[in-house]
Amino acid sequence: MKSIIASVGMALLVCAGTPARAADAYPAKPVRMVIPLAAGSAVDKAVRIVVQKMSEDLGQPFVVENIPGSSGLIGADKVAKAAPDGYTLGGFNDSILTMIPHIYPSMPWHPLKDFDPVSLVATVEWGLVVPADSPYKTAADFIADARANPGRINYSSGGNGSPQHIAMALFARKAGLDIVHVPYKGATPGAVAVAGKEVQAGFQGLGTVAGLIQGGKVKLLAVSTKEPLAQFPGVPTVDTSGLPGFFFDSWATIVAPHGTPRPIVDRLHQSVVKALAASDVKAQLAPLGMTLRGIGPDEFGAATRGNFDLYQQLIRDGNIQSN
Repeated sequence: MKSIIASVGMALLVCAGTPARAADAYPAKPVRMVIPLAAGSAVDKAVRIVVQKMSEDLGQPFVVENIPGSSGLIGADKVAKAAPDGYTLGGFNDSILTMIPHIYPSMPWHPLKDFDPVSLVATVEWGLVVPADSPYKTAADFIADARANPGRINYSSGGNGSPQHIAMALFARKAGLDIVHVPYKGATPGAVAVAGKEVQAGFQGLGTVAGLIQGGKVKLLAVSTKEPLAQFPGVPTVDTSGLPGFFFDSWATIVAPHGTPRPIVDRLHQSVVKALAASDVKAQLAPLGMTLRGIGPDEFGAATRGNFDLYQQLIRDGNIQSN
């Protein structure tokens, strides 16, 4: 994660002029939150928890709508084409903003032009998971078997260009592996595929697989953080248990259609920060393997531009393509 998003920021609400008066009255009706991802994914869980608390602060309910498909393209298009009035927002992962645009040959929207950043809510920490009865005990075991059996190990993802796809593709490239990608329609179906032994492994956001881990349905071999996570005691990092120097996380974010008045954007971000400070929200998000951020529109936008360029090169070099 770039240092540009290492600290929590809070933007100040503009207090003068007509836009500010509009923000004072905002929101005057329910807010639609479109999540272009499958229900139960790490980002879905995080956004739902946060907007429930935001509704208490803002005095209006958030109506959450999951529109998965095409790695987020379909749902994101609904947000891009919505009126920029603060009543339709998107709960996106970073794949939609920084990865997918480099994979699909034709895009109905541009991530840097058609969305206004509101808040980078949290970073989602990741891990390498296998079926519960898998013979692999460590990341090194998985790597050794994949090297010995090129083209015979399958892994799941939430779709072409999804964070699960990118994470394992980067893992495979760094480890020198030839493994087979099996895309599913969303992170949750991809995780269930690991639990059901339809595939032999997957890289997943820990929020998506926490319940499967706790229920003994999948085994967490390693986390892709720099330090072990207290939420998963005894689980080593990928860096120390098989692939030195490999780290990966993703984002849970809130965005708005481009042109949404900045006072409304700032009001929403302030509400995110307030929600993240609440003890009950912290208690719900911590077990999901997330690091709370609450980063504001300007820093979030700069980080998006930086990772947009970074993943463009990685995806090009890896020849990662859509179906």
